[in-house]
Amino acid sequence: MLESYVTGLLVSGGIIIAIGAQNAYVLGVAVRREHHWWSAGLCMSTDALLILAGMFGVSAVLLSMPSALEALRWLGVVFLTWLAAQAFLRAATGRQGLSVDGASERSPRRVLLATLAVTLLNPQVYLDTLLLIPSIGAQQQSSATFVAGAVTASILWFSLLAWGGAALSPWLSRPLAWRAIDGTIGVMMAVIAVHLAINSPATA
Repeated sequence: MLESYVTGLLVSGGIIIAIGAQNAYVLGVAVRREHHWWSAGLCMSTDALLILAGMFGVSAVLLSMPSALEALRWLGVVFLTWLAAQAFLRAATGRQGLSVDGASERSPRRVLLATLAVTLLNPQVYLDTLLLIPSIGAQQQSSATFVAGAVTASILWFSLLAWGGAALSPWLSRPLAWRAIDGTIGVMMAVIAVHLAINSPATA
């Protein structure tokens, strides 16, 4: 069961850390110290609900359809490889840092609505939580423990974004920091893709 928990923690963590619209938004409000813990908490709750829905809704279907599980495994490999390539490209070419100037503080309601928008209007969120994570979790010895690890990863990551973004705002405003972040993301995505490619779904 511990292996399932650690797998959920690492897989979900690696996917969540792939900086997208949601993560960049939370970092932005954290850098500006603009109701960032509310924003992070909403992201944690949404991730937990989507992971639970995907895991316990999709895993039963996957287990009864080994061919579908195999197809999802290779879809996951392709998707993770694409994420790694995108991250390496950003690390090589660079991008602008987060702006911390000229921000007027918004109400918690506006921040939460914007957080919901960047979370639920991003198709990658559904690919991750309803497709990719369940396809890996269905292969684990304990689905519930895997989900606990996956949810823990979300809590840890968004807590880190909220706390670290506020504490390290001068460093995070520099483009060089994003090259380091994107390079790390690329390595993590590539390692997960290789692991998924060389491990066949459980057939027991």
